[in-house]
Amino acid sequence: MKGLSADILYALPVVCLSLFLILIFFENLFEIYSLFAVIGQSPMSAILTDPAMSEPQSVSQSNTINSTNTATRSTNTSENKTEGIEAAGDDDIFGITKIYPTKVGAREWFLNMSDPKNSSNFFITENLNLSKRSDGSWRINASHVRMVVNTSEGQEKWKNVEITGYVRLSHLLNRNVSDTDISNGLNTSGEDEIDDLVFISRSGRHSSEVPCEGTAYNAGLHTDGSIGWKKEIWHTGGYTEERARHKLAESYLNQWVGLKAVVYNIMRDNETSGVKLEMYIDGSNINNWTEVSDITDRGGWYTKSNNTEFFSAGCGRARDHVIIDGGPNVIFRTDNTMLDFKNLSVREIQPSSPQLFANTNLSNVFKLE
Repeated sequence: MKGLSADILYALPVVCLSLFLILIFFENLFEIYSLFAVIGQSPMSAILTDPAMSEPQSVSQSNTINSTNTATRSTNTSENKTEGIEAAGDDDIFGITKIYPTKVGAREWFLNMSDPKNSSNFFITENLNLSKRSDGSWRINASHVRMVVNTSEGQEKWKNVEITGYVRLSHLLNRNVSDTDISNGLNTSGEDEIDDLVFISRSGRHSSEVPCEGTAYNAGLHTDGSIGWKKEIWHTGGYTEERARHKLAESYLNQWVGLKAVVYNIMRDNETSGVKLEMYIDGSNINNWTEVSDITDRGGWYTKSNNTEFFSAGCGRARDHVIIDGGPNVIFRTDNTMLDFKNLSVREIQPSSPQLFANTNLSNVFKLE
């Protein structure tokens, strides 16, 4: 009996300690669940959504943007500043959704839809005839079209831009239209011509008289249903091969298509570390934009010409030169197609952080190849 009492006395401290530890455990557990009850979240959902407690999630690079969705665009913009910008998600004067906000105090240009030739800072090479269509759009029936938004003295050059327009491409009514000699030193056809529309940024004069002014990032919409980017380091021996070419549709003939080309510098530690090139398509003509191309030029994108030809221009540039400076001209160009167009615009933008991207919904892009 004495031995049993001794055993109980020896075991009692152990039992008490165990009960004490169990009590502390349940008290802490109650506090944790009380905290998440206040914020309306369970501990498991916190683990699934807290970046510090979960693995990174992969997100499609393709986005759909319109004026009704409310999700945010996922993109890495840690390299870009966000000061001095207006709220994103606004529509422009045509009611078209902006992908990026306009930089405060910066340039904006919009086509005069009542009389395009009276638009400010705008001209069409060879002063080609325009005809107004019943839907309010305008038509040019010419095999080589260059519509130029230029820069007046004292204005800032076009640099970080969002170029927008709605177009309808179709076969020429008359292939013998006499417009092969492009005047005003803006012949941008130094490359092999294909049937397409091109939005051209960071551009100057494209002339053999001043070859080093003929720089460009070219966002191409091809009649065969494909898109892609080309770079021109000088005119005409500085063209690169096309990059980020995707076939998105069977054809882009005889239908209205919205196109946006976005070009901006990526900044890191107040220095330019590359040039971002993005392209968006509205294939349904309903202001519903899908990102179809997203590449960065950090170098390594070389001209097609050999060393002898490339360096003959004496521009002092590398064969993979990155065009970080702005240019006086933005050009809307077509080759070998008849062009109907409306609601053209160019805006100087401020690349913004993800939370400033309103009206965005992630989706996949349909590609035929």
